Amino acid sequence: MTYKLEFGELLPYWDVLAQGLLFTIVLTLVSTVVGVALGTAAASARTFGPKWLGRLVDVYVELIRNTPFLVQLFFIFFGLPSIGLKLTETQAAFLAMVVNLGAYSTEIIRAGIEAVPKGHVEAGVSLAMTKWQVLRHVVLKQAFQKVYPALSSQIVIVMLGSSVVSQISAEDLTYAANFIQSRNFRAFEVYLVAALLYLLLAIAMRAILRGLGRVIFPKA
Repeated sequence: MTYKLEFGELLPYWDVLAQGLLFTIVLTLVSTVVGVALGTAAASARTFGPKWLGRLVDVYVELIRNTPFLVQLFFIFFGLPSIGLKLTETQAAFLAMVVNLGAYSTEIIRAGIEAVPKGHVEAGVSLAMTKWQVLRHVVLKQAFQKVYPALSSQIVIVMLGSSVVSQISAEDLTYAANFIQSRNFRAFEVYLVAALLYLLLAIAMRAILRGLGRVIFPKA
């Protein structure tokens, strides 16, 4: 039996795919900004904050890094309503992505902070810089430069992992592919197109992040 490819069957649903792709892009962009900000704050608190706050960050990081993203998503969407916190599919998807990326970026950024020579910190203090100024102008700048490639890779990984948000009916690219397949039953074609779109999105993200890195860290 020969399978006949019918990509033309997908054309009536191009807008559904486009909307799903746009949702995935927006979800990734917002989650990246907020998640990296959360990771930066958590890594700074873990390194320079009080011990009790560092322990709290440790618990957060270990909990998220050692549990599946899908379980985290289900907990947020299905579990939190049990205590009165009900979120929409989109809100739950964004929150899960932020929490997940925040934990992984915490470890990445912490490694960068610890790689900054102590002499640079001491030099900042000797110049009468405040603790915040040292952290902002001396520590974090060097830390991000050191870990930027690893952080960029993690952002792409999280973007690819976002496909599971379709399990709570968040209308991302995978949700769009599932919807189309349920209408025209062209599973091979639709999932092949979805896979290619994810591939192109990952390649584009890596290129954009690489170019952004050259602008931010011209000597890197």
